[in-house]
Amino acid sequence: MKRGIGPRLDGGRILITGGGTGIGAATARACADAGMKVLVSGRRPEPLERVVEEIVGRGGVATFRVGDVAAAGESEALLDAMDAAFGGTDVVFANAGYGLEKPVLAASAEEIRRIFDVNLVAAVDLMRLTGLRLRAEGRPGHLLGCASILSKFTLPDYGLYSATKAALSHVCRSMRCELADDGIAVSSVHPVTTRTEFFDVARKSSGEGHGPVVEDGVPTHAPKMFVQSPEVVAKAVVRCLRRPRAEVWTSRIGRFSAGLFEMFPPVYEQVLRAEMRRKRREAASAD
Repeated sequence: MKRGIGPRLDGGRILITGGGTGIGAATARACADAGMKVLVSGRRPEPLERVVEEIVGRGGVATFRVGDVAAAGESEALLDAMDAAFGGTDVVFANAGYGLEKPVLAASAEEIRRIFDVNLVAAVDLMRLTGLRLRAEGRPGHLLGCASILSKFTLPDYGLYSATKAALSHVCRSMRCELADDGIAVSSVHPVTTRTEFFDVARKSSGEGHGPVVEDGVPTHAPKMFVQSPEVVAKAVVRCLRRPRAEVWTSRIGRFSAGLFEMFPPVYEQVLRAEMRRKRREAASAD
């Protein structure tokens, strides 16, 4: 891959969407600790304020913007906010997104449009506009999109969510080739199950009778070997900024499993059928 902005990050300027909690907040803190100037965005002001206060209290430089990434003109507004705060943008981490655990047939057209607008369209639009600005200014930079291990395979009831992440992963791969000669690195980030509010939000978004059963921030059925903290993802992102790579994986066993499923579809189908049987048993016992 091309150089991006590393290996020294001091003074680098990064925009992180979905930066008030979870992976976004942990990455904001890690980037600030590495000497970067950080702007976090999200829909709720209180978590953003807490992240900024923590970074500033540790001697870092940070600010925030409240907004919905899927709103018309928000990508331009975010980059304008970066210009106003820091004089430009070197890195964007398109991290904002949410989960939906629901059978495709049970989802409404509005639910389908919304998850694609937030998880895919908004992320691609921000990366696209940032790339255009970097190219016009003749500067290197780094664009990151938060995909998922489920960009490589899916599970029952996660088809729509997985589709948004698979599409984002493909866009990152394409942009990586398109921008290689401009010195602009493009990476996709592939976390496994991460202990954040993500799954609580997924349960609410999925509606009554759907969504994961959550304890301590993770689904009860998630294997412990696939569970990690958001700080693990944040450290991996910082390493990628210092030394760009195409894909950022935070779990060796997760990466191996994804590769195994891609290489041996029959194994993958057996896992899917077993997972579907488990969900049906849970639903039956709940009734």
